[in-house]
Amino acid sequence: MDNRPIGLLDSGVGGLTVARELLRQLPNEEIVYIGDTRRAPYGPRSREQIIAFTWGMVNFLLSKNVKMIVMACNTATAMTLEIVKEELDIPVIGVILPGASSAIQKTKTNKIGVIATQASIRSDEYHKTIARKSSAIEVLSLACPKFVSIVESNEMESEIAKRVVSESLAPLVGKIDTLILGCTHYPLLRSLIQETMGKEVRLIDSGAEAVRDISVLLNYFEINAHERKEYQHCFYTTAGVDSFREIAEKWLNIGHLHIEHAEIENFNKEK
Repeated sequence: MDNRPIGLLDSGVGGLTVARELLRQLPNEEIVYIGDTRRAPYGPRSREQIIAFTWGMVNFLLSKNVKMIVMACNTATAMTLEIVKEELDIPVIGVILPGASSAIQKTKTNKIGVIATQASIRSDEYHKTIARKSSAIEVLSLACPKFVSIVESNEMESEIAKRVVSESLAPLVGKIDTLILGCTHYPLLRSLIQETMGKEVRLIDSGAEAVRDISVLLNYFEINAHERKEYQHCFYTTAGVDSFREIAEKWLNIGHLHIEHAEIENFNKEK
């Protein structure tokens, strides 16, 4: 048993979708979350920038004595997961493999769509991961760069969001039966995405799928937490605390969250 917290990192608020599912499925666990909101979105960034920024968050979490790191960000997973795993002696998990595996299990027509940031689509990690598991599946990938900005600005229920989602997803409508939400920000737009794609299309939340793998790793390494009377979940953001709090408390349905501003530049580390 190990009562140290689990660390989660993301380019902004998107990883809160993973945090919510983690707290639901693993209520004994405590979490430390860092969102690099000031430098979001990561999608247009270069590989070198994404690696440097991710190391900053990784080392920030290590300073909080976490027992595991969850890359609750598809872009960071695509660009840095294997690099970070090689350097650390604690478990590190990403969100791409769990999402891809779930989509393969659920598709009936062998036609899977992937929506993600530009960097994730450029990396082609979802396509490669699915191809390794099943050569019979056709993957249609689509970058949706405007989605992250909508979520970060807390405009998920606006008319602008509805129009952007509808226009962005038009190339996939009627062509797939399963859609991977390949960015942890995207579940915050789930209702609009489902409405656009049609109720018959299965939506795969890659972050939520990852929590099942987190549970397996906790058991394997015997680092599950004991039940406690009190839990101190800590959330950090590199930008404004107020806007982060508004989204976090609404999405997690938890009031009075412990949220602080963090500077992570001093934690940058190049390997």
